[in-house]
Amino acid sequence: MEWLMEGFASLQAALFETVFQPLAFAIGLGGVLELVFDATGWLLVGLSQLILMLLLIAPLERWRQAEPLRDRHAVRIDMLYTLIHRLGFFRLAFFFTLEPLLDALSGSMSAQGLGGWHLDHLWPGITDIPWVSFVLYLVFFDFINYWLHRGQHHWNAWWALHALHHSQRQMTMWTDNRNHLLDDVLQGVIWAVIAQCMGMAPAQFVAVVAVTQLSESFQHANVRLDFGRWGERLWVSPRFHRLHHSIGLGHESPGQVLGGHNFGVLLPWWDMLFGTANFEVRYDPTGIRDQVEAGRDYGHGFWQQQWLGLLRLLHVPEKG
Repeated sequence: MEWLMEGFASLQAALFETVFQPLAFAIGLGGVLELVFDATGWLLVGLSQLILMLLLIAPLERWRQAEPLRDRHAVRIDMLYTLIHRLGFFRLAFFFTLEPLLDALSGSMSAQGLGGWHLDHLWPGITDIPWVSFVLYLVFFDFINYWLHRGQHHWNAWWALHALHHSQRQMTMWTDNRNHLLDDVLQGVIWAVIAQCMGMAPAQFVAVVAVTQLSESFQHANVRLDFGRWGERLWVSPRFHRLHHSIGLGHESPGQVLGGHNFGVLLPWWDMLFGTANFEVRYDPTGIRDQVEAGRDYGHGFWQQQWLGLLRLLHVPEKG
């Protein structure tokens, strides 16, 4: 783990010094080089993820396809969402708008003696080993993500945004980033605040996010695949997560839209612990009930999907 982080840091520094630092000075961003350096790291992470997705997950989708693709336009829109996020465009906008405010908040907290509690200091000599602290943070943030995900399915306002993610009827490895931008901003702020409050090292944060995103891409893949009786209970599989997206099964409770099953992002442990796990081996159509029963439109293009999400949030009629 330490060797991997050092190698990534060296590559990030080289790319920053040879490409993005000169570019930043050329376009008048010399005063925010620290943000540009961070953005360089996220770009590297995103490129690595895209390469692994194309080399490993795409062949699986062709080999063990869960369903034939009927709407390739919808998949192309999902690809656009993925490129926006994985190539750092969303992260860059986040850096230049909200990150300075979060840094100011963190500095104010430190000045008042409200420093972060370091999870990797829990057991000196053990938890400060890089790979051990990485696993601890991975499990901790997955626990947080479980409850954030349940919140998206519990509160009507949050579901109004999150519904865009569930409206995809053709799930593929590109579907993970199909989110309303306002939803992404909300989650990004929560993650950043928690990471800063815990004093989490930037390299650890990047590693946790990278592993989480890559696993989520695999979970959304158009793959007929489960991990077997015991594996299904150790890590979220494409089958486990597909049920969460299945119409009338995973994202709603009987008689209502909100509720559901299989909210775990990486680990099914939390679903098992809090009674929301469903381990049925089935591959049902995905989407939202009102798409099928009432013909509700969630949008066919990027901007239309974003606009309709805002209308749902504000309870504005979506059709004149």
